[in-house]
Amino acid sequence: MKNRLIIALLLLLILSTYKIQNNFNFNSKVNIEKIIVENNFVVKEEIIKNKLSFLYGTSPLFLKSGRIESKLNEIEFIDSFKIKKIFPNKLKISIFEKKPIAILQNKKQKKYFTSKGDTINYSYYKEFDNLPLVFGNKKSFSIFLKNLKIVNFPLNEVKIFYLFESKRWDVVTKNNQTIKLPIKNYNYSLKNFLEIKDKQNFEKYKIFDYRINNQLILR
Repeated sequence: MKNRLIIALLLLLILSTYKIQNNFNFNSKVNIEKIIVENNFVVKEEIIKNKLSFLYGTSPLFLKSGRIESKLNEIEFIDSFKIKKIFPNKLKISIFEKKPIAILQNKKQKKYFTSKGDTINYSYYKEFDNLPLVFGNKKSFSIFLKNLKIVNFPLNEVKIFYLFESKRWDVVTKNNQTIKLPIKNYNYSLKNFLEIKDKQNFEKYKIFDYRINNQLILR
């Protein structure tokens, strides 16, 4: 009786193990057939899918995130991404793009300058028609931008930033008012402009010249 019980238990164990292995083999053969791309605005969906085409036919259980990251990093506009597996055979990629805040023109090179201080090779996108144009280099504009943020200077009101060889900046607004800043300690000048630019007595002026210390020349 005892021997029969042991044999029965062994048979039950063998059969259950066979069933589990069979199920595992079945599921492991379910491969990715569809890639869903969302949250992309500038980068075209087909470009992303082409970069990730190697995923088709692979199991969602054995994804190599490093290779996915490597491929998506080849697209300059992509800042980061999230992957969600939708079993049995789908993959959802959420894209987070870099945000250009200006167009940097340095000699013959033209690039987008992003909110994180990166640069992206320039290609025309209608979405960025209204970005300010910066005639200057990345390092100088990065420093200047920090000071603009300190005084809460609105970038969306600027048409052109121009850096001279003397390291002095001109700022041209979308109302065609030009702010001529001194080389040093220009934060006070920026603050003063923000305080007076919309006042009735100053709306008619197109030149706000702060280059001489403690003076404002209007033209």
